Amino acid sequence: MAQGVVQVTHTSSSRWRRRTGEYETLAAALEAAGDGDVLSINPGTYRENLVVQRAITLRGAEGPGSVRIAPVGGVALTVRASATVQDLSIEGQDTSAAALLIEGSAPELSGLRVSTRSAVGIEVRDSARPTVRRCTVDNPAGLGISILESSGGLFEDVEVVSAGQTGISVRGGASPRLERCRIHNTNGAGLSLTGEGTAAEAIGCEVYEVKGTGVQVASRAAGHLTDCQVHRTTGDGITLDTDAVLTLSDCDIHDIPENAIDLRSRSVLTLTRSSVRRFGRNGLSVWDPGTRVDANQCQIHDSQGDYPAVWVSDGAAAILDSCRVRDVPDALFVLDRGSRVDVVDSDISQVRNTAVSVSDGAVVQLDDCRIREAATGAWFRDHGSGGTLASCTIDDVQTGVIVTKGADPTVERCTVTNPGEAGFYVSAGGRGTFTGCRVTGSRSYGFHIIDGCRSTLTRCRTERCARGGYEFAEPGPVTEDCSGDHSGESTQQIPLPILPATAAERQTAPAPQSYGLLGGVPEQRAPEPAPAARPEPARESDDVLAELDALVGLDSVKREVRTLIDLIAVGRRRQEAGLKAPSLRRHLVFTGSPGTGKTTVARLYGEILASLGVLEQGHLVEVARVDLVGEHVGSTAIRTQEAFDRARGGVLFIDEAYALAPEDSGRDFGREAIDTLVKLMEDHRDAVVVIVAGYTAEMQRFLESNPGVASRFSRTITFGDYSPEELLRIVRAQADEHQYQLADDAGEALLKYFTAIPKGPAFGNGRTARQTFESMVERHAGRLAHVTEPSHEELQLLYPEDLPALP
Repeated sequence: MAQGVVQVTHTSSSRWRRRTGEYETLAAALEAAGDGDVLSINPGTYRENLVVQRAITLRGAEGPGSVRIAPVGGVALTVRASATVQDLSIEGQDTSAAALLIEGSAPELSGLRVSTRSAVGIEVRDSARPTVRRCTVDNPAGLGISILESSGGLFEDVEVVSAGQTGISVRGGASPRLERCRIHNTNGAGLSLTGEGTAAEAIGCEVYEVKGTGVQVASRAAGHLTDCQVHRTTGDGITLDTDAVLTLSDCDIHDIPENAIDLRSRSVLTLTRSSVRRFGRNGLSVWDPGTRVDANQCQIHDSQGDYPAVWVSDGAAAILDSCRVRDVPDALFVLDRGSRVDVVDSDISQVRNTAVSVSDGAVVQLDDCRIREAATGAWFRDHGSGGTLASCTIDDVQTGVIVTKGADPTVERCTVTNPGEAGFYVSAGGRGTFTGCRVTGSRSYGFHIIDGCRSTLTRCRTERCARGGYEFAEPGPVTEDCSGDHSGESTQQIPLPILPATAAERQTAPAPQSYGLLGGVPEQRAPEPAPAARPEPARESDDVLAELDALVGLDSVKREVRTLIDLIAVGRRRQEAGLKAPSLRRHLVFTGSPGTGKTTVARLYGEILASLGVLEQGHLVEVARVDLVGEHVGSTAIRTQEAFDRARGGVLFIDEAYALAPEDSGRDFGREAIDTLVKLMEDHRDAVVVIVAGYTAEMQRFLESNPGVASRFSRTITFGDYSPEELLRIVRAQADEHQYQLADDAGEALLKYFTAIPKGPAFGNGRTARQTFESMVERHAGRLAHVTEPSHEELQLLYPEDLPALP
């Protein structure tokens, strides 16, 4: 190394006199320097491991980038004093050590470029409190910056250019302050706060281009982000877990493919004047008892996926005050007993499905809120679900408020304007108390209460409702001082007397008619036909299993079904012996191409369960989307309930179930069918076995459409495509059944035919084999129709020329 590479300006006791020395190595200069001395390093590359232990100034003589500290191994630069380090490039190659280590001191670092492939770019530990300004860290091999062991300090205008792991990791009780920092191109979280006592404050920072979570707060850590941006991650934008606490003020979370913000396990988030937009799943995802979100003056909008903007479940809570939620599939989705959402003075608009959905015993409270441009304003779905809507306006929706299946909300002083369907719709055992509510301009009824639901209406009014102000089915709701513009007078419902009926009358009487409180007498409706009788199982389990075994191919399917049957059979024997039986979910997912025997196996499965006494009847009810999804709000739940009731004691087989969860759902009602089905499967788990079937990839989407769907099914059974040999066996079986025979060379021709036939989406497997046989029979008939007296053999034999052309 050339002489005089490091110049040290030594201070003396006199403020006017200084002395200068030049040293050949940095180590020698550091050894000679004392507190207050200045070390100016000439340009070059220094392969030394530096340790600064005095309050000196260490800087590049010719500015940033001119000096490289690049040892072969170990820590390139260690600072253990209140030194000043400026304008150096620090490079490390040790994957087990930091490139720059700051220990137990409060140095000032500025203009540093840490470009390394070390375990950590900059590590701060042992209660150090550095001030780091205008520095960059590029470490594609490990952590960008690690702050731990009760350390802290100020990081100002610092940029983590890349990191192989987390960009900035704060743990072990550390508490730094980050100002105007940029963290991007990391392969772990952008910013991670972990551990009790850990806290960080970030102001004006940006986290983006992260392969993972943008900001992660966990294990009792706390953070406060002000005027920060988190965007373009591959995982969630922000996650809180296990008693984490985070405050976001004036922040912007956007362009997130997963949840914008996800909270779990008693975490608490305070969100003020912040924006959450362009997210792929939930804008806010809030789980578990004790977890809470408090959002004030925030905006949640522009969902890019098919998930609710705000999801609150498993006993969590959320408060939205003066917020705006818009352009989303569903706005608020609250489920599970103990879950609660309070919304005050907020706007919810441009909702493709339901603005407020409440189910499984959850509760909401909406005060002075405005809902517009939604399919449904608010839907209280099932028993125990409720809460209060007070002084809310609901405009330009299909249906204002829906109450079904035992839900019992309180709705006060609310106005529904211009609904496409009913303003308030109650069915399937729903209740609800409606006080001082008003419906104007409905294209259907104002209040449509069917199934004899016992709601309570007090001082309600309807105006300009196309089909009538009120439509009730007896015994119907209790009303007081309700009025409509057709009569302009208050009317109170008086229950009609009920006369005793004979057994024959009760058997044949039509459903009670609705006479509409103020809407006139509706047209008469024919009584619905009685459901068809369910067939009794007529065969023993051994006979049904023999038919299953006789099916062509499907070896793996047969093994799966036999395993299930064995588990169920032994479980029943354990019960009979006074032992605890394993808890088994009997619902199944069948995946595979068409024509692979899914419906046949479902029918046999039901018969076997009936023969074992698990199901009462074992009959098969086969439905598809068209049988479950209605044409207007509320009808889908009823259709799904009816299909489920028809299958009681047997198997409900839903073919092409993925059609209930289309990729672009829009205002599709398929989600309602799925929600209803999940609830019924839980409430009546022993009454019906549900089997859903469809293509493999599409069925995965169906299972992800509702958090409760996948958990309701015990296993997925995959039906593989038939081989050419198996297709030939199916044709031979068809020929035997219909008293035909294949000529000697017809079998070989069929093998070649089934090998060459395209196996695209239109390929029907067993169906294709049967259609091929039918085509051969047609061609055979065409040949023999012109033969005057065909022989007995000719009437039976099928030849290669009878094969149809390849499609």
